[in-house]
Amino acid sequence: MVTTAAEFFAQADALPFAPLEQVLAPGGLVVLAPHPDDESLGCGGLLAAAAQAGRAVAVVFVSDGGASHPRSRRYPRLALRRLREAEALAALAALGLPAAIARFLALPDAAVPGAGADFEAAVQAILDAARAVAAGTLLATWGQDPHCDHEATDAMAAEAARRQPGLRRLAYPVWGHRLPPGTPIQGGPPRGTRLDVSAHLPAKRRAIAAHRSQTTRLIDDDPEGFVLDAAMLARFDRPFEIFLESAA
Repeated sequence: MVTTAAEFFAQADALPFAPLEQVLAPGGLVVLAPHPDDESLGCGGLLAAAAQAGRAVAVVFVSDGGASHPRSRRYPRLALRRLREAEALAALAALGLPAAIARFLALPDAAVPGAGADFEAAVQAILDAARAVAAGTLLATWGQDPHCDHEATDAMAAEAARRQPGLRRLAYPVWGHRLPPGTPIQGGPPRGTRLDVSAHLPAKRRAIAAHRSQTTRLIDDDPEGFVLDAAMLARFDRPFEIFLESAA
């Protein structure tokens, strides 16, 4: 029986709760963010909880985030990349994490590769990050998120986990709930858990707000530039986060 997107996310919103120590495997944690802000939206609460618990954490920002405001003259691509990196570090600080845990791969936003030399280099960087924190868990965006960079990031996570057996690979959805309701979901109903992040919502809100280029009209010379809408922000202001078991 086919599971539709509407059914999938209704069921995901009702997954059982589990404590952090059951959501994550023992050891460190590596989070992959296709763009600076995905980590705050999809797993900011978990990151804050991991920091509070003293877990070793690495956050790998895959793309440069430089395609969100392509017509801005005040923020051409390199300037936008630098701005978004600074915002990412401010967001991590809001979650209780130091700048040293961040790794910026600076792959092209909206064109993150799913194969080839740059893909291979990214996978190696992810493995290096995993070894540096003795990671037991690798967390990336959901492979069926309707965004090419999220799909490529999921492919990187899958390849890294294949090369380092024993890593628990989990996924956090960011854009999936925007799929047309009748879209068939590969793999059937969701499998995974929810994490209660109510105690960390203030920190998560500060982290999301730190991404000013994506949440405000900070860049006001590109009327068509990307800004997260109120419905999207409300979606990630809930007292729980969803973590899905990834396919092997």
